Amino acid sequence: MDLIATLQCADQPGIVHAMTTAVLNCGGNIIENQQFTDHTTNTFVMRTRFETSQGISAAEKSLGEGLGKFSPSLHIRETAKKPRALVMVTKESHCLRDLMYLLELGELPIEIPLVVSNREDLKQLVESHGIPFMHLPVDTSNKAAQEKALISRVEELKIDFVVLARYMQILSGEFCASLPGKIINIHHSFLPGFKGAKPYHQAHDRGVKIIGATAHFVTADLDEGPIIEQDVAHVTHSSTPEELIALGRDIERRVLAKAVKLYAEDRIFIVGHRTVIFG
Repeated sequence: MDLIATLQCADQPGIVHAMTTAVLNCGGNIIENQQFTDHTTNTFVMRTRFETSQGISAAEKSLGEGLGKFSPSLHIRETAKKPRALVMVTKESHCLRDLMYLLELGELPIEIPLVVSNREDLKQLVESHGIPFMHLPVDTSNKAAQEKALISRVEELKIDFVVLARYMQILSGEFCASLPGKIINIHHSFLPGFKGAKPYHQAHDRGVKIIGATAHFVTADLDEGPIIEQDVAHVTHSSTPEELIALGRDIERRVLAKAVKLYAEDRIFIVGHRTVIFG
């Protein structure tokens, strides 16, 4: 059985030795190991992929006992068990199309049991890929009730994380708090620049020479969550806002897909306001 263990705790001597010993004690063999110490926060993170014939229960017991003295946040997952993602959209389809395309190619190790939207524009597209579609219209009068219904679906479907693939509604602080570090958004600018609405128009007004996109974790503070992935493209003084938007679509889909893949492979650790990412 192929397993991935992720660990995060205060940095202290002996963690790596304890991990390797615990893997050995459950009959394991380490295939891949990555570690990092963030000295500004004294935080140690590690991702260990290993094989064992004794199964996940034996691995959980061995690693739990062997690493318990470090009081870590420890998670162990079967590599073959794909994380379940709920995808949320509005009317722009490019990010969603790319996720579904990569899923069909077998290049994105996730399951998408449901796509939720506040509009019905993408219903036919989603259902043509054999994925259930849920229309959940949102306005100021029903937002709390609709988010409560959404949380119920997350629990019912055993969703591991939520992907906002150009979902153009602001989630409440309560909803964000219910899924800390489990909501990924794609913002169509190179954060921390040009937050909020119409970032390409903001970029055009400022005469920028590059535009970009940012995948980040969602928090109660708009476009302020820890950054996962970014990319940029060069533009010129002659580029119109419409040309920036068209160029940006390609950046957005690539950045979001990479962020989702990194999350699905347990390669992202949140340390303070930053992320540590093992490629």
